[in-house]
Amino acid sequence: MSAVWDSVGLARHAKRPLFLDYVGQLFTEFDELHGDRAFADDRAVIGGLARFNGQPVMIIGQHRGRSTRERIAHNFGMAYPEGYRKAIRLVKLAERFKLPVLTFIDTQGAYPGVEAEERGQAQAIAESIATFSSLKTPIIVTIIGEGGSGGALAIGVGDKVNMLQHSIYSVISPEGCASILWKTAEKAPEASEALKLNSDNLYQLGLIDAIVDEGEGAHLDAKPVMEGLQKLLAEQLAELKQIKIDELVEQRYQRLKHFNSTLSLQA
Repeated sequence: MSAVWDSVGLARHAKRPLFLDYVGQLFTEFDELHGDRAFADDRAVIGGLARFNGQPVMIIGQHRGRSTRERIAHNFGMAYPEGYRKAIRLVKLAERFKLPVLTFIDTQGAYPGVEAEERGQAQAIAESIATFSSLKTPIIVTIIGEGGSGGALAIGVGDKVNMLQHSIYSVISPEGCASILWKTAEKAPEASEALKLNSDNLYQLGLIDAIVDEGEGAHLDAKPVMEGLQKLLAEQLAELKQIKIDELVEQRYQRLKHFNSTLSLQA
């Protein structure tokens, strides 16, 4: 079994820390903000004001839930359009008050149901990516579990992008890729290798900035992982605060252009 496929299993582990676990350990005075001011409050995306080391920030994350009841309530972390519109509303609020934005990704992808498409799923994702791309405040993204497709990328554009060691980030799931290429999901391990979706591969490709060490997995001992991430976020926030905001936005734009060049060379 490959190390990449092992990471897929660990990223999906039932006891892996979830977004609200990180909120409880890394932040204080969390005040959740609800709704997209248009349709509903999507519980797959949770966000609000908080303090990080005493500094006010805006935090947004995808929460999958742990028990069956909780998973249903949070739609297994798969957001509807109103989830992404809520994220847009919150980051614009952060921009207005000059608050850094910290996002935490953990989703299979956006919810693919008919009702989501009827309410403009693709448009909401595109608008979220566009908003994050030009937002005039620092943004730090951390993939804490599974980062799937546009559902993850919608809150994944930032000045710094981090991954936990055993998290994954990909345009499609290994099972979905295998079903397309080999007509069977049983080839998922081979597909995971081809997708290069684990942290080591993505770091080598220059698509992420840092890897947070997990040892054998955050589900076994979350405390050192939380401590490592807290230290990293503090360092990155201090670094980003030293950059003038117009320069920061331009660097973000150039970063995205670089990704396109990197992936073109790899193709």
